Amino acid sequence: MNDRTVLISGAGIAGPALAFWLRRYGFAVTVVERTPGLRPGGQAVDVRGTAREVVGRMGLTDRIRAECVREQGLAYVDARGEVRARMPVHAFAGEGIVADIEIERGDLARLLYEKTRADVEYVFDDSIESLTQTDEGVRLTFTRSAPRTVDLVVGADGSHSRTRALAFGPESAYVRPLGAYLAYFTTPNPDETGWFLLHNAPGGRVVGTRPNRHGRSSAFFSFASPELDVDRRDRAAQQRLLAARFADVGWRAAELLAAMGDAPDFYFDRYGQVRMDSWSAGRVALLGDAAWCPSPLTGQGTSLSLVGAYLLAGELAAAGGDHRVAYRRYEELLRAHVKKGQELPGGGISGFLPASRTAIRMRDASMRAMTSRPLRGLATKLFFSHADGLTLPEYAATR
Repeated sequence: MNDRTVLISGAGIAGPALAFWLRRYGFAVTVVERTPGLRPGGQAVDVRGTAREVVGRMGLTDRIRAECVREQGLAYVDARGEVRARMPVHAFAGEGIVADIEIERGDLARLLYEKTRADVEYVFDDSIESLTQTDEGVRLTFTRSAPRTVDLVVGADGSHSRTRALAFGPESAYVRPLGAYLAYFTTPNPDETGWFLLHNAPGGRVVGTRPNRHGRSSAFFSFASPELDVDRRDRAAQQRLLAARFADVGWRAAELLAAMGDAPDFYFDRYGQVRMDSWSAGRVALLGDAAWCPSPLTGQGTSLSLVGAYLLAGELAAAGGDHRVAYRRYEELLRAHVKKGQELPGGGISGFLPASRTAIRMRDASMRAMTSRPLRGLATKLFFSHADGLTLPEYAATR
């Protein structure tokens, strides 16, 4: 077999990263994205562990570091804004530990797009409507574009993947809700602290603000809740829900809620993990959050996407485009690493969103203990080990 034309659904992080490697190995690549253009802003994301080696092999380390978010660390504050516990970025630096790269999601997506746009076809404001697999390829229809047939399709279109739904079945079969929701958006207010500040309130609620690289700050809201009947595309309904949930929280909640109506990048979703027995079905494969979303709580989503893109493209090249061999090897190499990356931090949702004032005080005390010198080595293992431990194969470039 010699499957050389690949259509990727999704122009976030995973899709353009895969496109970069596929073009290096001589594949013809098209990326289809349902939004009219690249999505700006978004939360800061981490490039950790093995993913740092991937961006190094892409020649992007210096560019990414130049656009990093300069954040001193995370701090929990009370209703008066007084710090109750803090975790400086250097707190867990131990032997052999290299600091994470932290960058706004929109900035990383732009850098990947700029690295690939010269020799990758990008189609914005469009999406796959149907796909039909045959012995010769995958026949695709689109919302806007003319139908086409390609050799392979990769869904890199997030935890709500349209590609996954078409090739594997409904979202409910693969997404496991974790019992909480989150929202974030950019505000015009400049950051004056350099810290990611978080304020917990009883009832499993947290509101926060963190610096970004553009002279503004990002607002963050999260709350524990069973499944809610709210349309994930109904921004007005989501904002009404958020305003009601945080009306009595105090600290800076009212100020941040007042800014969300004008935010260009308002995002609202539930916390969930994607669990699948296989990441491929015939000629269709999944990558990143579409295949294994670990949830934002782990901080591993971006790193896993970058590593997965490298391995999927490399195995397709090594197999001469034979997707049957490549997809099997892709899973063999990556599944254990993904499983480790999906492990939630201590306490899971309840640890991040303590329900009572007593639980909040206990969590603060636990963080103060973890950042103390006697326990710092243990904390290093807890926060860094999930991103390491995978040796990247070497693949020969053809161009």
